[in-house]
Amino acid sequence: MPYSTVLVSVDGLDGSACAVETAFGVAKRFSSHLTALHVRPDPKDTIPLLGEGMSVAMIEDMVRIAEDESHDRSHRAREKFDACVAEHGFNLSDQPGTETPSAAWHEERGREDDVAARFGRLSDLIVACRPGADADVSQTLTLNSALFDTGRPVLVVPQQADGGNIGRKVVISWNGSAQAARSIGMAMPLLKEADDVMVFTVGMGAAASDQALDLANYLSWHNITCSTRALPGKRSVVGADLLEEAAEFGADLLVMGAYTHSRMRQLILGGVTRHVLEQAPLPLFMAH
Repeated sequence: MPYSTVLVSVDGLDGSACAVETAFGVAKRFSSHLTALHVRPDPKDTIPLLGEGMSVAMIEDMVRIAEDESHDRSHRAREKFDACVAEHGFNLSDQPGTETPSAAWHEERGREDDVAARFGRLSDLIVACRPGADADVSQTLTLNSALFDTGRPVLVVPQQADGGNIGRKVVISWNGSAQAARSIGMAMPLLKEADDVMVFTVGMGAAASDQALDLANYLSWHNITCSTRALPGKRSVVGADLLEEAAEFGADLLVMGAYTHSRMRQLILGGVTRHVLEQAPLPLFMAH
């Protein structure tokens, strides 16, 4: 089943440009309807807790500055959307029934993570920016909300990505978890169009090889031919091995489950999902 509807948050920041371009590329490939969502924060929510001695004039100045910044970001976000619509030849429409790629702009005021989760639950695919070291905190909150609060797959795009050609060489990280199985099922439209698919499992011995072969057999029922490889786990950080092998394979997309262990455990102790989200130079297709 293809992705009939695609959602992408357009925040007007330079770091999210690749996510927007990738969303348009995927929507064009599958003749999808793309919703570009821009959320304008309430200026009052951007102001720190008021302390003693803060005058009314100071508060009004802070509200005005926040409102001006919000207006500027909204303007830049709409410019990016309009440029992508023109570049990819999308029809502007918010009504179903067309067989050609279409796009619609939607703007709301509120918390970006809350609004994005509400729209994400009614989208077939969510495209999100992978927050960099200098990212706005709202990007991280929005990504977490997409992964945990929507029940939908999330395509996480780094700041440097070729949005038009992802999914030609795909690596699947398979650990037998429900999250990984969910990700693979939701990635089927992309996997069926891939030129080359590789299944990675981690660990030595027959168990890892058997897991990979079981998945390869399942994929063959969907007319997807893949190679398999068991990674020895050379380092204590499995995510580093996974990304190194994916780069050696020349992958342009990594499909994996998100947070197969608890998010709190990964925040404290680390984990594959956390490492990959922080370090991956290629797009990630994830579901929790």
